[in-house]
Amino acid sequence: MGIILKPIDVVDDISKEEFYEKYLKPRRPVVIKNMAKKWPAYQKWTMDYVKEVVGDIEVPLYDSKKADPAAPINTPTTKMKFADYIDLIQREPTDLRIFFFDPIKHAPQLLEEYIAPKELMGGFLDKYPGMFFGGKGSVTFLHFDIDLAHIFHTHFNGRKHVMLFENKWKERLYQLPYATYALEDYDIENPDFEKYPALDGVEGIDCYLEHGDTLFMPTGWWHWMKYLDGSFSLSLRAWDKSWTVKANSLWNLTVQRKFDDIMKSNFKKKYMDWKEKVAIKRAEIALKRGLPK
Repeated sequence: MGIILKPIDVVDDISKEEFYEKYLKPRRPVVIKNMAKKWPAYQKWTMDYVKEVVGDIEVPLYDSKKADPAAPINTPTTKMKFADYIDLIQREPTDLRIFFFDPIKHAPQLLEEYIAPKELMGGFLDKYPGMFFGGKGSVTFLHFDIDLAHIFHTHFNGRKHVMLFENKWKERLYQLPYATYALEDYDIENPDFEKYPALDGVEGIDCYLEHGDTLFMPTGWWHWMKYLDGSFSLSLRAWDKSWTVKANSLWNLTVQRKFDDIMKSNFKKKYMDWKEKVAIKRAEIALKRGLPK
């Protein structure tokens, strides 16, 4: 059977009413082709342009290796000058990525070159956009966003492959306890179903983004991303109206993350080994019970 992936819905444009009924209310992903074509960024955001406006700052970089058991989540692998990194991803494949780069801090003029889609929904966190850069072949591991925001993810200067999974599949995806990411020992593109049988039959959505495409990812959706070219994306975040979602977000960002960091710091590999065993056990139980129903 394998992992069952359906193609994502793709629209050129969409009204507020249609967006609400078909995607926001039922929390279903969609790609909007023309949204970013109205932005100055659609024409201006080339590799040379972002290199010029961001300047010669040093940026943290992340690779595809399994996380250090003793390190807090999102600990960088190395650092490099931004201009040198842009040259690198234009020149050759690399698994080095820039994660959640803050354009306000380093290049505030970029904020004037895109428009949050407030005609579709409210709740945008205007001061907290994020930019993500990756070399050809680099991968963002399978996870869902810890703050549980809705995401409008617009891609620039290349192609990106995205797999999306509804949060109800979290046990079958081997979610680690006290974390918003999955066991890092399997390859979601080519999983070993004998070793990770709970993945067999998991249902998801397959998505390919090109320059200017905007992916709407509803709150709680798991996503895995692969850069098919050296390229970058902009993520705009918006709160869900649900107070339950907001409370869970606050819990994730404060209590859960702090507890997880303390346990990693004190118990290191022992704690991570326990987390992985629990993830595998929960996945086995979910598979036996035929979850999710």
